[in-house]
Amino acid sequence: MKNLSAVTEFILLGIPHTEDLETMLFVLFLGCYVFTLMGNLLILLAIVSSTRLHTPMYFFLCQLSVCDIFFPSVSSPKMLFYLSGNSRAISYAGCVSQLFFYHFLGCTECFLYTVMAYDRFVAICYPLRYTVIMSHRVCAILAVGTSFFGCVQATFLTTLTFQLPYCGPNEVDYFFCDIPVMLKLACADTSALERVGFVSVGLMPLSCFLLILTSYSRIVCSILQIRSTEGRRRAFSTCSAHLTAILLFYMPVVLIYLRPTPSPWLDATVQILNNLVTPMLNPLIYSLRNKEVISSLGKVLHHLGFLADQLYRENTS
Repeated sequence: MKNLSAVTEFILLGIPHTEDLETMLFVLFLGCYVFTLMGNLLILLAIVSSTRLHTPMYFFLCQLSVCDIFFPSVSSPKMLFYLSGNSRAISYAGCVSQLFFYHFLGCTECFLYTVMAYDRFVAICYPLRYTVIMSHRVCAILAVGTSFFGCVQATFLTTLTFQLPYCGPNEVDYFFCDIPVMLKLACADTSALERVGFVSVGLMPLSCFLLILTSYSRIVCSILQIRSTEGRRRAFSTCSAHLTAILLFYMPVVLIYLRPTPSPWLDATVQILNNLVTPMLNPLIYSLRNKEVISSLGKVLHHLGFLADQLYRENTS
């Protein structure tokens, strides 16, 4: 297809039906964004600084925290920029980058949740072989694999979207560049591409979800065979945080991409949940019921407080 594109920039119209709420939304989203960055950085510091947490489960949790730092950073800075009264324009290249990195990080997280479910499956169903199966080499391969396949999926979806000509309207009725809103602006028939995109976006999360479901089915069967009530409680407690995070991740994906009749306002609301709220809640989900993480976080905060006190004393002396 010959590219007839004459559009050099797009205008982000923002969240539908939120006129005159820019200041309130700016304060709210800025707070969520800062809290997300701080929470995930603290989780990273807590895991890296504690040798007791240098296990496969926490290794993958570190990777999840890195994704949760960058995932909201794809759309939030630009959104905060125009909510503060600045230009809503985004370049063609910037729009391509937003769409690519959004799906790259989103797909990576999807694969990562699947890997984390497999890790819990091995830990609970094969505890004596856990360190052999989940060796450092295997963990490294799985971690690289999640990013590689996330990149492949994102490259396919981005190429699919921007091979179309954009030669007319350039107003994006959304707060960032995503596939459904971009296809509406294309100067060509997008019905075939919409079907391909729907299958691609739907098939990947569905496959991951079925693998997660398989892992947890085996986990539940193994837990029910544990005779000790305390043992069952500890096993369920270990998996509950991961299951909560999975539900928070998959519900927005289903509501946004797999509904036959899209609703701009509902999509934007759910997307905010997916972009800001879920990454903000993940550090709380994985730390509140985990004594080891809480203990390590306490040490990190104590050390940071000590350093801040030292710097203050040096500056005032």
